[in-house]
Amino acid sequence: MKWLSNSLARNLILGVVFVVIVAALGVIGYMHNGWSFGDSLFMVVLTIFTVGYEEVHPLDTIELRALTIGLIALGCTGMIYLTGAIVQFITLTQIQQMLGLTRMNKQIETLSDHVIVCGFGRTGAMLSKELKAGKAKFVVIEPNPERCAEARELGYLCVHADAADEAALKQAGIERARALATVVSSDPVNVFITLSARSLNGAVQIIARGEEPSTERKLLQAGADSVILPAHIGAEQIASMILFPSIAGVIQSPERRRQMDLDLRTLGLELEVVVAAEGSVFTGLTVEEIESKAERSFFIIAVEQAGSQKAERPLPGTRIVAGDGVTILGRAGRANILNKFAEAAH
Repeated sequence: MKWLSNSLARNLILGVVFVVIVAALGVIGYMHNGWSFGDSLFMVVLTIFTVGYEEVHPLDTIELRALTIGLIALGCTGMIYLTGAIVQFITLTQIQQMLGLTRMNKQIETLSDHVIVCGFGRTGAMLSKELKAGKAKFVVIEPNPERCAEARELGYLCVHADAADEAALKQAGIERARALATVVSSDPVNVFITLSARSLNGAVQIIARGEEPSTERKLLQAGADSVILPAHIGAEQIASMILFPSIAGVIQSPERRRQMDLDLRTLGLELEVVVAAEGSVFTGLTVEEIESKAERSFFIIAVEQAGSQKAERPLPGTRIVAGDGVTILGRAGRANILNKFAEAAH
């Protein structure tokens, strides 16, 4: 389809150029016969667009009549060609959009055991990036057309709809999904999405974002399994809870995580779960090689392969592959090191 679109664009440009050249020659021809520029241009426009209005001046010479005949033949032909190119270009664009949406809807219909991300704001975009790095199947629901287009440009499946609408959740395959993360910036909307999702799928894991601490209880009552307050946990942790539940069950239950974080900070340490991205600096290396390369600024204490549902204490020779969930214990202030796991090397 891409080559066809380029071909039609080229035809459109050629049509415009042809009509402009014919019109310019017509204007020059009439001016050569003593007409003013305004009268010449008016006559050319009337003739090319086949309006059929009366002549500006009498066509009483052979040269004027020959010029007008040539202008009718070439100008009208050029306008027909240009009009056809415009119609084809517009029609093809619409067809491409329809085919793209149809193909995307078919892909969504075949998904099962996938993740639904409600909202493609800052948190939703970061979460989607982490899920893609973890090789998880997911669908984004976003009502804003610009954000929806951005998600699709990044290669994500995206439903342009309001996730508070049950029809949108059904279109995203809520009945077949294993997890739903609602990360809209509005607490009432997140509560309503949680209620709707829970009513449609009683077994789906629901992780909800809350702006205000007082919303946590409401979200839990609405059916959320976990509530994420941005002040305590970010998009990377939401992704790890979805991708690596065996690790998350140990270190990311709200009460245990808070107490563990407090105890570790007292010792100047931090515990994080990060997804090894395709092409990152550390992907493909062994645990021993990674720790050595990081100058022992952290230790890898657990590794969970994507989809294994089981976290294991790694041996020094364990090799980290793209999509693995890696639990890291180390000194605070390691953001640059962690980014080497989560981002592809440039």
